[in-house]
Amino acid sequence: MLWKFSPRRASRGLGAAVLVLAALPALAQSPAAVPANLAEAFAQAWARQPEQAAAQVRRDASQAQRAAAERWTPEPPALQASLKTDRLTGNDGAYEIEAGVSVPLWLPRERALTQAQADAEGLAQESRLRAMQWRLAGQLREAWWAWQLALLEQQAAQARHDNAAQLARDVARRVAAGDLSRADQNQADGAVATAQAEQAEAGAALVQARQALAALGVAAPGASGAEPRPATLADPTPAADHPALAELDDRARLARHAQELAAVQKRANPELTLLTGRERSARGEPYARSLSFGVRVPLGSSSGHRAKVATASAERIEAEQAHLLEVQRLAADSAAAQARLAAATAVAEASARRVALAQQTRGFYDKSFRLGESDLPTRLRVEQEAHEAERQSARARVAVHQAVSTLRQALGLLPQ
Repeated sequence: MLWKFSPRRASRGLGAAVLVLAALPALAQSPAAVPANLAEAFAQAWARQPEQAAAQVRRDASQAQRAAAERWTPEPPALQASLKTDRLTGNDGAYEIEAGVSVPLWLPRERALTQAQADAEGLAQESRLRAMQWRLAGQLREAWWAWQLALLEQQAAQARHDNAAQLARDVARRVAAGDLSRADQNQADGAVATAQAEQAEAGAALVQARQALAALGVAAPGASGAEPRPATLADPTPAADHPALAELDDRARLARHAQELAAVQKRANPELTLLTGRERSARGEPYARSLSFGVRVPLGSSSGHRAKVATASAERIEAEQAHLLEVQRLAADSAAAQARLAAATAVAEASARRVALAQQTRGFYDKSFRLGESDLPTRLRVEQEAHEAERQSARARVAVHQAVSTLRQALGLLPQ
């Protein structure tokens, strides 16, 4: 295998290096603390989410709604007063004043159903928060392991460049001594240039991965922060408390309560009125006092009632159907994640054996090349194979950690 210098690839690598250097000042200004592991990174990202900032206010609103449902009346009582006089007509001294209070009344079962709906709304808010956390964890895990992979590629490119530079220096000494030709020097220098281009490209990918983490409000770490491996499940069916399923369950429960409440609220709330009055028919007559009770019963609106019931029913059907589909999707994701973890573990073990063999072979050919028993193309080929084996082994180790994170995400577990 001959190594050739590519000016186009080298220029592309230099351009990527310029992008890396240009982005470094902006990255250095990031004030976020560097997380030690994925759990700290998740806490850092969740603290910046608008849903988390408004969570306590929403809880307060839910508690206020529950307190309102526990009142004895659906709405506060209302005061009313009226005055009658003939001063602008006959002016015979007729006078009547009436004052009282109007109290709205609950419809049958309305109070209990309103309380149940308020409770369901509070549960739905909490499940929505947990589902948002779970979805954010999925985004963070993807960005986190993309960063780890980019960091690995950058380190591998640096190691390859160092090895190629060391070999080029050895070749240069032997060319000066007359042991090797100028063509061998060109091949060694071409390998260095290729390594430089790959190093610059890896640096550009590292910046992109770091910016993806920064978009989530997380500073790029140096350690991998691997998650604990969950037990492999024989049954990939997701648990009932999975955040995605719990959110849909609470949505369906809230819609059922809304449907039941809408079925009860066929009309506006009736009102009980208590009035006291003072009146006289003409000037000079004594005032008479009166006390009266009244009930106001609004007539029902069939069209508006049917619309409310139909809307709540549609939301319930939608949530229940989405729950069935989500169970199937999560089961498929869990089974695929378990298979991926098993495959990644096998690949990592095989890659580790390959690295041991490649390093041993590199040691043999390095010694034979120094003794003049093997040529430079063979030495470069062996070096490339050893570098590729080390790179693939490192990628395989990251793939195992990534597969663990993917399985934990499918199981509904937050980063630990």
